[in-house]
Amino acid sequence: MRHAGRRNRRTAKEPPTMTPTETRAIVTLSLLAAFADGEKHERERAEIKRIAEGLSQADGVSLPALYQDVLMKRVDVASAAGALTSVDAKQLAYEMAVCVCDADGAHSAAEQRFLADLKTALGLGAAADQFTQQAEALAAAPLATAAAAPAAVNDAELDKTILHAAILNGALELLPESLSTMAIIPLQMKLVYGIGRAHGFELDRGHVKDFLATVGVGLTSQYLEQAGRKLLGGLLGRVGGGLLRGVGQQAVSTGMSFASTYALGHVARQYYAGGRTLSTQMLKQAYDRVTQEAQGLHTRYLPAMQEKARTLDAGKLLAMVRGG
Repeated sequence: MRHAGRRNRRTAKEPPTMTPTETRAIVTLSLLAAFADGEKHERERAEIKRIAEGLSQADGVSLPALYQDVLMKRVDVASAAGALTSVDAKQLAYEMAVCVCDADGAHSAAEQRFLADLKTALGLGAAADQFTQQAEALAAAPLATAAAAPAAVNDAELDKTILHAAILNGALELLPESLSTMAIIPLQMKLVYGIGRAHGFELDRGHVKDFLATVGVGLTSQYLEQAGRKLLGGLLGRVGGGLLRGVGQQAVSTGMSFASTYALGHVARQYYAGGRTLSTQMLKQAYDRVTQEAQGLHTRYLPAMQEKARTLDAGKLLAMVRGG
């Protein structure tokens, strides 16, 4: 009996597996959220299509088909939400949709209506409202903080700042919470802001968003790609909810967040040090080149990311983003 008891306890700790139907439904709702405002730039739409094609190898989930279903309006909130039965899956679907809407800034009126309809369709209560408030606070965190970057140009310090930011975002990629993925974008924006400030440029949020878009980093599409990979790998979920697999069980990181943050930092430094004279094509080429370099550094810094992930408190993400 004692042996059987041990087996039962061990089995109880194993997280339930997301079914292909649940995964398809969550991805569908995320794509519906991405197009909820009807104002996505063609560049962002192309990125979302690229992501759907790039993630299409997942077992039982054809993302290109889901993408077409969303664009052709063959699916809606009610039908996708109806495929989710567990509270955990419903909460995760809502969290991802909120983060998709928040990725490029405050909710538009259309996005607010979409999220209200989704919340009703999923039958969620106060926990959904609390999560929405947390995500909106992350998205609206001020760019200007004392810790954003050195107040004057110091190449050695800027190198440290960029590497630290890349390792931190790589660590956030290892965490299972939806908000951890959401926090990567505002931290990248703060990095660019700080580098601009160090070179004498006072930037606003719109300029920083334009810079990211120019080099090829779409905010909505970046969140979709990062969260989509976590979801399809079974790594995304709520703490205490049973859908997650902890940091210790995620053997490897995709390195996307490390590489994109590292490249953004170094390209921003090149851009602002040169007086913002680089053309759009030159910025994109520089970003692609440095991203490849950063991917080569990923293995070297992965232990640092894993160690950082073990010390991060997901409950203090907003304080971390605000503090820079």
